[in-house]
Amino acid sequence: MPARGPGSRRTPPRRGRPASGRSRVGPAFWDIDLPPERFRRLGYRTVDQLATYYASLRRRPILPRASPSAIRDVFDEPLPRRGMDPFRVLDLWSRVVVPNSAHLGSPRFFGYVHGSGLQVAALADALAAGQNPNVADSRISPAESAIEAQVIRWLATMIGYPASCGGLLVSGGMAANHTALQVALRARAPYDSAREGLQSRRRRGRFTVYVAEYEGHVTIPRAADLLNLGRDAVRPVPIRDDFTMDAQALRRIVRADRSAGAIPFCAVGQAGTINVGAVDPLAAIAKVCRAENLWFHLDAAVGAFGAALPELRPRYAGLARADSVTLDPHKWLYLPKECGGLLVKDEALLRSAFGMEAAYLERQDLRRTAPKNYRSLGPQSSRGFRALKVWMALKQLGVDGYCRLFRQNLACTAHLDRRVRGDPDFEAFHEPTLYIYSFRYVPHDLRGAGYVPGLGVTTEQYLARLNRALVEEANRGGEVFLTTTRLRETTALRVSICNHRTTIDDTERLFRLLKRTGQRVDHALRGPGTRAHTSSRRAGGA
Repeated sequence: MPARGPGSRRTPPRRGRPASGRSRVGPAFWDIDLPPERFRRLGYRTVDQLATYYASLRRRPILPRASPSAIRDVFDEPLPRRGMDPFRVLDLWSRVVVPNSAHLGSPRFFGYVHGSGLQVAALADALAAGQNPNVADSRISPAESAIEAQVIRWLATMIGYPASCGGLLVSGGMAANHTALQVALRARAPYDSAREGLQSRRRRGRFTVYVAEYEGHVTIPRAADLLNLGRDAVRPVPIRDDFTMDAQALRRIVRADRSAGAIPFCAVGQAGTINVGAVDPLAAIAKVCRAENLWFHLDAAVGAFGAALPELRPRYAGLARADSVTLDPHKWLYLPKECGGLLVKDEALLRSAFGMEAAYLERQDLRRTAPKNYRSLGPQSSRGFRALKVWMALKQLGVDGYCRLFRQNLACTAHLDRRVRGDPDFEAFHEPTLYIYSFRYVPHDLRGAGYVPGLGVTTEQYLARLNRALVEEANRGGEVFLTTTRLRETTALRVSICNHRTTIDDTERLFRLLKRTGQRVDHALRGPGTRAHTSSRRAGGA
């Protein structure tokens, strides 16, 4: 019998260490890095799975049908001891991950403020992960650092902020606002807070930051918490009828706090508030900040890019006067997470707030011609290549392409507003400014009533319960997803149309579903024979 070669299945295993020097502890690197053709087939399969997924988004239920415990059971398995073929591993995404996921890229996902995920940006993320650079030191990330610097200039230009600014990309609005408040604190503290910290003997009084009452984003008190200023350091400023900050009230509160011994250091304006998408009076806030020596931070995570539209630009008057601006490409630039951004007018203040060196890090940024080292401009040392997806998306769409998509979102919001105002069973709270819109379902027979007959509760208490139940019922069906919120002290339905796939038809389907669901839930809560159930059908609507 002829001897069998080493590839034969009947070849007995070798004992001891192989002559080639390969250890039996684990596979060698050439067993993990696939041959080019096999890796190419793996990549083709990945793109095929993604293409199938994108094509299915319109017909998928937004929330998975399985219960949370059932989903946990799917993934409850011991730590793997033996590896699997990478093709089988890849197929697990389509087989068990996607069916048990929520699909936030659906054109009828109206919750939170979530970018819909451009396809070219998804591929950019794959390329960035494959390259796996560390965009911290320009010596080891020359192209990547240059691209991030270019992206910062483009984003600033797009919204009308000075292109000479500094800035960087971070994980999201939370990280951007935290970074901005730290720069503001360093710049406005009456002593060297970087060296002495909050425990300095020279500190007298509480550092305070100001943001619009009710409409301020939760990331501002979280940032104050992370800076150990305390959440009470965030002072609410009254809002006007249009849900924007009252700049004159800001001036009065700052002066009163300073007289009481506080140390006001920052006021936060907003371009796109989280509940109604309002844009604060930025020029008026900037004027107060200059007069009171406050850092003017603009939280524009929701709505910065609306400034790219000529028809909306007057609303953003004063934006260029902000000392820093938070913007989130993974919101209204439709990019995959994570991708937030911060612009700071004076880049040197970023470096003084975050610059910290170690012996093993050879400083390059001391030379006049040195490129940016992003580890010296923000809180991260190791940093991924977030800028690639922003760069590629802007290359693909251009500002004109983005503006067409922005107008599509705004048209959907305007359509929903018209439907709400034209139906006797809905109540509008505000004119839509951007793509966030809040309203509520109010059975027309309850308008003006103080109490709900037969239930012994006030109408406001009942409407809060009704609108929360309406959202739960609507979301349970899987066709749409939205949330409730609080406007001043009123429970409202909140819709965010921040998706490049959403059309007027999707918005119309949402309205009709809310109408039907509202009637059904109201009937269930108030019982059969109620006037609302019998008369709302005569009133038309859906």
